Amino acid sequence: VQLQASGGGLVQTGGSLRLSCTASGLTSTSWTTGWFRQAPGQEREFVAAIRWRGGSTFYADSVKGRFTIFRENAKNTVHLQMNNLKPEDTAVYYCAMDSSLILSSIRTAFQYDHWGRGTLVTVSS
Repeated sequence: VQLQASGGGLVQTGGSLRLSCTASGLTSTSWTTGWFRQAPGQEREFVAAIRWRGGSTFYADSVKGRFTIFRENAKNTVHLQMNNLKPEDTAVYYCAMDSSLILSSIRTAFQYDHWGRGTLVTVSS
């Protein structure tokens, strides 16, 4: 499984960005895609996740109502639409996937087996 993340950049406070994570080499349909972020000097933290089967979505409290995760089925791509961005959203964003996550593990980074390279999001004040 290979993941390609894209869409990061520089945006002003209140602006929007859309991150994309495209997967290749998939051999299952029962995946969960998660987005995590890591700011300088901080631990990697959960942002959002989506279960491919059923489409259930999950969000960190800090982004609920501002970020939306959704899947583009035909392209094996998961997007993270980020609106009303704040300086505290500045971080390197990573997408990750796993095919055997239980519900209680979705927000835990080390439970994901496959990771893409990060994409930097910078929100200026």
